[in-house]
Amino acid sequence: MTRPGYLVLHEQGKLANRIAAAREKLSPCRVCPRECKVDRLSDENGVCRTGAKAVVSSYAPHFGEESPLVGTGGSGTIFLTHCNLLCVFCQNYEISHLGQGIETDDGQFSSMMVSLQRQGCHNINFVTPSHVVPQILSALPKAVEKGLSVPLIYNSSGYDSVETLELLEGVFDIYMPDFKFWTKESGKRYAKAPDYSEKAKRAILEMHRQVGDLVMDAEGVAVRGLLVRHLVMPGSLDETREILRFLARELSVDTYVNVMDQYRPCGKAHDFPPINRRLRNDEFQEALKLAREAGLRRLDERDWARIMKRLFSR
Repeated sequence: MTRPGYLVLHEQGKLANRIAAAREKLSPCRVCPRECKVDRLSDENGVCRTGAKAVVSSYAPHFGEESPLVGTGGSGTIFLTHCNLLCVFCQNYEISHLGQGIETDDGQFSSMMVSLQRQGCHNINFVTPSHVVPQILSALPKAVEKGLSVPLIYNSSGYDSVETLELLEGVFDIYMPDFKFWTKESGKRYAKAPDYSEKAKRAILEMHRQVGDLVMDAEGVAVRGLLVRHLVMPGSLDETREILRFLARELSVDTYVNVMDQYRPCGKAHDFPPINRRLRNDEFQEALKLAREAGLRRLDERDWARIMKRLFSR
């Protein structure tokens, strides 16, 4: 089995250069597309309200992720507090908007990674990492010294800087971005990010360039590649259509895609029609039809099992 890329970079002495380059992006901050230009090394806060240290909400084996990530031991999720996107409907609103979590230094952060590996997790899954890339990189050498050797997952909103992602080439073997909105209007209305779609397209293309389509081992556990999530939202099927077409045409029809049906109005969503209601089943079925029409051949199998159960229980 191929060893995770960060181990090779560390042995070659190249990881230290990535850490230094990422740290420079913290002052003035240019880590993500917001480019707030605050001095995070002095604990000044921009949109993400995160200073020099990463803030962690929780870490634990997770068995609710996509099947190639879970395997038998679970995905080792580290939920990072705060966010650079701040969607009004966030299902982790207490973490992303309200800031529930504790500041974590390199030693603590690295120990979390190794603890998850020792619990049998197949990977370390950084949830919402876009604003703390420098802190993740900084903690990696200590984690390697403590024995970390499983693949790393970059589980983001898709609102990522290509320049920052370039520093991660060879570090993350698995990328798992969302692709949330297609239009400027939706990005602006729901996340104050009218450039979301353009930034997400560029970011996902860069992720795919680095790691390609999702590859799994003999047990069906992901070892490398791209997995894209798209949360179907009420009244947004036109955007879903364009997003799925982009993935099939600009990346690959073998892009592993999770078309997600679990939207529910959280956070401030009740103030933003039409997303102030749950997704209807007919909307989700239409989204799956759009995925097939786009030519996508790899939809998350766990979701297909749930779909078939729904269809035959009518």
